[in-house]
Amino acid sequence: MLTIPGTSSRYCDGISRRSFLEIGGLGLGGAALPRLLEAADRSGNRQAPKNIIMVLLPGGPSHIDMWDLKPEAPANIRGEFSPIASSVPGIEISELFPRTARMMEKLIVLRTLVGIRDDHNVHWCVTGRTTHPQQTGSREIPGYAAGGWPSLGAVVSKVHGPRRVGVPPVVDLAPAYYDARFVNSVGLGQGGYLGAAHSAFETATVDRSNMALNGVSLDRLSDRRSLLTSFDRFRRSADVTGMMDGLDVYARQAFEMMTSPRLARALDLSQEDRRSWRRYGLDGIPESVRAGNKHLDQFLLARRVIEAGARCVTLCFSRFPFGRMLKGDYNWDWHKDNFTEARATLPMLDQGVAGLIEDLEQRGLLEETMVVVWGEFGRTPRINANAGRDHWPRVAAGLLAGGGLRAGQVVGTTNRNAEEPVDRPVDIREVFATLYHQFGIDVRTTLFTDLSGRPQYLVPDAGPMPELV
Repeated sequence: MLTIPGTSSRYCDGISRRSFLEIGGLGLGGAALPRLLEAADRSGNRQAPKNIIMVLLPGGPSHIDMWDLKPEAPANIRGEFSPIASSVPGIEISELFPRTARMMEKLIVLRTLVGIRDDHNVHWCVTGRTTHPQQTGSREIPGYAAGGWPSLGAVVSKVHGPRRVGVPPVVDLAPAYYDARFVNSVGLGQGGYLGAAHSAFETATVDRSNMALNGVSLDRLSDRRSLLTSFDRFRRSADVTGMMDGLDVYARQAFEMMTSPRLARALDLSQEDRRSWRRYGLDGIPESVRAGNKHLDQFLLARRVIEAGARCVTLCFSRFPFGRMLKGDYNWDWHKDNFTEARATLPMLDQGVAGLIEDLEQRGLLEETMVVVWGEFGRTPRINANAGRDHWPRVAAGLLAGGGLRAGQVVGTTNRNAEEPVDRPVDIREVFATLYHQFGIDVRTTLFTDLSGRPQYLVPDAGPMPELV
């Protein structure tokens, strides 16, 4: 349902920068629809070859308890879980992932991710770069381009534009919670030096079941001239960098896209049949944790948004809520009670990932939709005095599927204690080069200009992984 406030709404006196950014969740701080349309016109190509769903596990998931178990290691390293066989002979993963194990022929396990930092920040997960400005809960790491690095979704938006009218190419499903530093330290679909025009539509800015055009009254809706005047006023005052120039040309098209019901329908889970709810475990969610809900619904929403026409969807998964360990909110940062947390969380991740892969395949979407599951670093092989595992940036692990990638394999091997690679270290830049390759973007030749006028490669000194493409 699309609700438009009447003249008595407190939003109707004018459009401030903040309220404009939140118009229907589809303004310049979200999908930046005028620029998305402009990008599509420039590219001359409204059809990208692939889609992607990126599942982020903020806080640092334990690679040794999930994808790279070491049953022969000493007890203070191997932990409490055992490996189980998968559908691919020779590949084993944690016993807490039985559904995922049964579809291993559709998956790729990356066991030797390197090139990351001990930095509670999912920045590299969405940009492929480890340098960034000062962010919430994360210090500045110099070396970034003027304007900051763009997310993968922003690059795809820049190159290919929207895939379907009425749906932004990049959608961020992550919820917004106060002090959720691991999630909000970086915009999961940030535009970086490509500009706000290519940043993600953030669903946290709207009520999913009641998407509102905040700041647009019924009078303004009927008075196109007034609406265009507001666009013009915003253009003159909102962005001194000049990135918003030319907004008027696309204002009418943007307005038409904002009023499209397609994305609103995709975000309304009441439209989904109960069989899908069961597939994703949404019909059996236990009691809320600290007055919140579980985030399994994001997996189903991701499929619905991709099906509706988005190219790139990001989501964060954890038990509710996202927040800081000092408040009892661990996300995946299990410095204590690692195994208790894992027993409660990993079966839910198993349900969500397996349900998503199965659903995409049955709907004929898996071959064209890549799925990535990872977090900012691994965990220490050695268990600490609090039965937890600490930060471990020397190696991490992740999961890939779909999008035409060669599945049913493990890439890389770590040593006996899962401390570091012994063969085939996979630099994060290689993963991004591979993802871009599947979108038809060659990182070795593609250059963009940052806000200082300096040309920038997407991920330097890297190419697609030959094992996967």
